[in-house]
Amino acid sequence: MITDEDKERVRQATDVLALVGETVELRQRGNSFWGCCPFHQEKNPSFHVDPQTGLWKCFGCGASGDVFAYVMKRESLEFPDAIRYLADRAGIELSEERGTRRGPRRNRLVEALDAAEDYYSMMLLRGRGEGPDAGRRYLGGRGFGSDVCRRWKLGYAPGNGRLVAHLRSLGFTPAEMIAADLALDSGGRLRDRFYERVMFPIHDRQGRTIAFGGRVLGDAKPKYLNTKETPVFHKSKHLFAFDRAKDAMVSTGEAIVCEGYTDVIAMHEAGLSNTVAALGTSFSVDHVRAISGFAKSRIICMFDGDAAGQKAAERAVQFLDKTQLEMVCVVLPDNQDPAEYLADHGVDAMRQRLAEARPLMDFVFERRLSAYDLSVPGQRVAALDSLAEVLAPLSGSVLLDGYATQIAQMLGTSVDEAKRRIRQHPTRVRPATEETGPMSQVTPAPDTDLAVLSSDERFQVIAERELLALMATAPDAVRPFGDRMATFTWADARNETMAWAMLATPEGTSPADVVAAAEGVVPEAPRILAGGSIAVLEGMETERKVAFLLDTVELASCRREVQQIRGRLRAQGSAPVGGDTQELFRRATELQKRMGELAKRLPSVV
Repeated sequence: MITDEDKERVRQATDVLALVGETVELRQRGNSFWGCCPFHQEKNPSFHVDPQTGLWKCFGCGASGDVFAYVMKRESLEFPDAIRYLADRAGIELSEERGTRRGPRRNRLVEALDAAEDYYSMMLLRGRGEGPDAGRRYLGGRGFGSDVCRRWKLGYAPGNGRLVAHLRSLGFTPAEMIAADLALDSGGRLRDRFYERVMFPIHDRQGRTIAFGGRVLGDAKPKYLNTKETPVFHKSKHLFAFDRAKDAMVSTGEAIVCEGYTDVIAMHEAGLSNTVAALGTSFSVDHVRAISGFAKSRIICMFDGDAAGQKAAERAVQFLDKTQLEMVCVVLPDNQDPAEYLADHGVDAMRQRLAEARPLMDFVFERRLSAYDLSVPGQRVAALDSLAEVLAPLSGSVLLDGYATQIAQMLGTSVDEAKRRIRQHPTRVRPATEETGPMSQVTPAPDTDLAVLSSDERFQVIAERELLALMATAPDAVRPFGDRMATFTWADARNETMAWAMLATPEGTSPADVVAAAEGVVPEAPRILAGGSIAVLEGMETERKVAFLLDTVELASCRREVQQIRGRLRAQGSAPVGGDTQELFRRATELQKRMGELAKRLPSVV
């Protein structure tokens, strides 16, 4: 479980300008920084970052929040994983790691893996002997010269304990080497995990080395050997070259998924840099979710034309309803892999193949139906059962009706019968791994839907948020008006709760700590506080902003209270005028007078 203390440590250690500046070119205007939004296409900068509060907002698409919200959106992560991401980035060990850790710290494992990557690379490029020579010949035969090997940090693992000796000389302990799966304990002696293999380093989203894939150069088995599951590496969650491909996924809207390391490298070197590969495991729902955070159009699966490729395509069917992206596939001719096809036909031919990619389900249906003679009634029944097996994972999906209709048309049966057959088959969907425990409930809740509010309520909610946004940037300027704010009838109870939490902070509290105080009582506070626009407009002094916003919120509050009084009076109808009714009339008159005073100061609002 991630504690609130850990979350605050991570927030304090994260510079919002440095974080956003990794992908956005920011320019300073006054006390703020502006750039083009990384989450939608725009030519004029509307993306605003306030280093004082640690908040950001795009005035084009409306996205906003704090550093955690930014990482969640940029990296497509859940809230707890966003905290872990920034903790790793800052080199902070979380309490959950200390509480469950039975081995070395995660950052030490990453450092050991990074040192191993450098060692393997050096052995490939400078090593002498039959092993490194064989490694260079193999990679050269795939079209990867020394420049490519340097760019991708490809390497060679000699074995014979040489990596263990090198890491020991750098101060890494046996426990750290074993935990990183770089070494094995053989009867009390350490030996290299990888030996006599060409090495492909695997990186996380931040580009840090977390694992390796090793290809044997002889006839030994297995042909490929991958790092096992470790505290920093999970095969079902990571993709080869994802750190290099994610920006291209954003710019092209597409992701290409291949089956091998060399295929991915060949595609990147040919300019198709939105390509990734699964790591010794089947394409998973976590892979689909990771890609869906960057690509916005489609996922192109490049399958081999053999039975294994057919099975891979069928396994991918279960993810069709897990993403808004279109899932299509390409099968290259003559059972060639992407690297071979590029070598023989060039990148233009490959681009044409990609442009002609077919919907994944069409490919799967066609391959399955090719085994049956649909002119024979019994064969059509068998074909229906075969397709029902493929669609079983989607038996509870909203996509079922469409695919059932497609099957019915192909096989001359009813839609209801197709759906019945599909639902009879046991589903094969592997449950998605979800975060459990208290922190799983901390993900920022959906914001108030302004569209369902009345015009007066909507006006007041917006005005309240503007005031809160100003309080976040200049809390001391608003403190003297706490008594006045106590008279407001707030339209959003969360806004009132945040206001009092912010005012309760001591004078001189930094804007970032004021925001943290608001988040302590309302989890979605960073997103709400980042949504203000008046508070960041130039050309108005802080004192004038305070006066303007207080008047605006009070005017909206008065309007709503008058409406409520009118409603109560209508409900009383022709009942005799009593003390309560007289008090309502008195209060309404008092409010109308106050609204007139405010209207004189706020003609544009009225």
